[in-house]
Amino acid sequence: MTFGRTTTARLHTQGYDFVDEETLRRVAPWLRWSPAICTAVIVMGVALSSPAVLWALVPFAAAGAAMRRHPFDYVYNFGVRRLTGTPPLPEHGAPRRFACGMAAGWLVVTGAAFATGADGAGYALGGALAAVGGLVSVTHFCIPSTIFRFVFRRPLA
Repeated sequence: MTFGRTTTARLHTQGYDFVDEETLRRVAPWLRWSPAICTAVIVMGVALSSPAVLWALVPFAAAGAAMRRHPFDYVYNFGVRRLTGTPPLPEHGAPRRFACGMAAGWLVVTGAAFATGADGAGYALGGALAAVGGLVSVTHFCIPSTIFRFVFRRPLA
């Protein structure tokens, strides 16, 4: 992965502006871990039009909003990183927690659309959520974190 100003700026926007550059460079690929897992589950839930699959992800997204680390980050920190020889993932800043909170609500509504037979709305909502998750998973560009920075006028550290 090329690590430059764009990647740094995108990660800072997500709330990692307090992490030193060397650590950020080493963990940047792994900061995609939780969004990628969530996106894969979202895609599966939408493909199956399954409220149960989507709603099963809600507690994980809500925990990511409430805690300083996403639950899936613990899997990385206590397991995967020992195989990769990389440092632990840093705590999340408020913008990334905000993104998890948005995802939790979005998952509830998307699941409700499928549960009530509004499959068209479920596919539209779920497809958009998968696109947002896919974008951050691939490029580190997080639309909800950008919204957070704009709405709350939170300058970078």
